[in-house]
Amino acid sequence: MNFVGKKIKSSTFVVVKKFLSNTVKIALPLLLGGAILYWMYRDFDFKSIRQVLLHEMNWTWMLLSFPFGILAQTFRAWRWKQTLEPLGEHPRSHICVNSIFLSYASSLVIPRIGEFIRCGVLKRYDGVSFPKSLGTVVTERAIDSLLVMVITGLTILFEMSTFGTFFEKTGTSIDTILHQFTPAGYFVTAVCGIAALLLLHLLLKRLSIYNKVKTTLTGIWQGVLSMKNVKNVPLFIFYTLAIWGSYFLHYYLTFFCFDFTENLGLGCALVTFIVGTIAVIVPTPNGAGPWHFAVKTMLILYGVADVKALYFVLIVHTVQTLLVIALGIYSTIALAFQPRERRDEGTREREYI
Repeated sequence: MNFVGKKIKSSTFVVVKKFLSNTVKIALPLLLGGAILYWMYRDFDFKSIRQVLLHEMNWTWMLLSFPFGILAQTFRAWRWKQTLEPLGEHPRSHICVNSIFLSYASSLVIPRIGEFIRCGVLKRYDGVSFPKSLGTVVTERAIDSLLVMVITGLTILFEMSTFGTFFEKTGTSIDTILHQFTPAGYFVTAVCGIAALLLLHLLLKRLSIYNKVKTTLTGIWQGVLSMKNVKNVPLFIFYTLAIWGSYFLHYYLTFFCFDFTENLGLGCALVTFIVGTIAVIVPTPNGAGPWHFAVKTMLILYGVADVKALYFVLIVHTVQTLLVIALGIYSTIALAFQPRERRDEGTREREYI
């Protein structure tokens, strides 16, 4: 009886621990984003937003930006399907598209969870290996990060004066940051990093789940290596450029919705787009908070009044987030009516659910 009681207590502890862990994962990003938004809008007159929405904003340009927001996610789905083919995985195109729609919407609740959600959708409906699909996601992110770095470098080069103004007003100096590290400091940091990786490796070997983790990592590595076997590389490059071109147009067209941003030019749009893209790395729902602050700050440097910059970031982010939610709802409904395919000894059987 005592043994049963201990087992029940242990199970209860695990459930409570998991519940608290999930709660923290959801609550912390919301609190972080909410705190930043509260700080930005603590003295903001929200009643004035109605006047802007109904009488001062050109909704035609906002509506024209929607197709590019949808295309960005669609191109990403098509590129993902292409990276899976060298691994012997052939998911249906519409399943890939719906999985991307759902992943973006899911990340509004728990940041970054969408990457796992979309792999799970392909596993459920088309029997695609989860580790392999996750590996291709890692590859995608690496390629996107490289492209963003290139665009950022070119943007800084062409808009150096604006960034100089930013560093001057904020008191930030790149030289100051770099000079804080001595050669010995760099060496110690590198040694600590290597030691941490070795320690992690040793810990994993001692865990009972090591073999499972090793299998998963092998699948991920296969996904990463799949890039070298991608057929039709020009098409892959086109998809990559089309993804980010669509993202940019989805954002840039909103400049023409307001009289205080329509004449700022392509340079300002590119700078604020890049700064906003980097800001969403901070794990808040759809970058809420960090994105608002980063874009608003850069708009002010281009001469936009503080209040008007707040109008812009609040309206644009809210509307574009609603589009993501709408696509997530659509994908949920569409997937509910999709047949599920399962693998059976190297073949696929379609199973209706």
